[in-house]
Amino acid sequence: MSEKKLQDRVALVFGAGSVGEGWGNGKASAVGYARAGAKVVSVDVNEQAAAATSGIIEKEGGKALHVGADVTKFAEVQRAVEQTLKAFGRIDILHNNVGITSQGGPVETPEEVWDRVMTVNVKSMFLTCKAVLPVMEEQKKGAITNISSLASVRWTGYNYSAYYASKGAVNQFTKGIAIEYAARGIRANVILPGLMDTPHVYQQIVGFYDNAKEKMVEARHKLSPTGQQGDGWDIANAAVFLASDDAKYINGVELLVDGGLHLKVG
Repeated sequence: MSEKKLQDRVALVFGAGSVGEGWGNGKASAVGYARAGAKVVSVDVNEQAAAATSGIIEKEGGKALHVGADVTKFAEVQRAVEQTLKAFGRIDILHNNVGITSQGGPVETPEEVWDRVMTVNVKSMFLTCKAVLPVMEEQKKGAITNISSLASVRWTGYNYSAYYASKGAVNQFTKGIAIEYAARGIRANVILPGLMDTPHVYQQIVGFYDNAKEKMVEARHKLSPTGQQGDGWDIANAAVFLASDDAKYINGVELLVDGGLHLKVG
């Protein structure tokens, strides 16, 4: 990412913190945008995690701001947008990375858990787009990248129906924006990560493997056609590309970043 494809642009990244040690998708994407030349606003419900991401960017000589905000609350999303505009004057890139999983099918999943997954995974993107799209429309330019999942288009081996439904909704929500705003200079695309070795999986997926981390990692490596899981930087590289002028005619796509796993049967 040494080439400054995003020089002087402003990226607003929701879910830019990491839930543990290492590089989550949002954290890597935020730093990736900065390394490509963008000024980056890192937003996370855990303000300390957002600050850690901004600290990395600043240590590397980039310009950064961090904001603590709950993306399920419109007032807090608006505050993050206002702070971004106050600091940098514009928003060129909106990156939505926030998401949670829940175990269980329709019978086992409590109604309140279903609602929570839908709120965090889908409504949050509606709220951030609601706040940012008017800014991009006034600029007559902008790029939105929403993070979905391979689970939005196929069964991935985990029994979490609310997650499948929410990520499918993210895909269609993104496509609607892509068409509605295409003539106004705004592009919207969605990235579908496959099996990723990130801090998120060690917290939210390890339960499927009797909380045995080594067992989980080995099983997930074997599932991948490449023999290895991806990582946060695979998502970051895709995000930087989609936000750049290299992708100026790419709009409304579902970009699978999964080593080819979507091609496998069973």
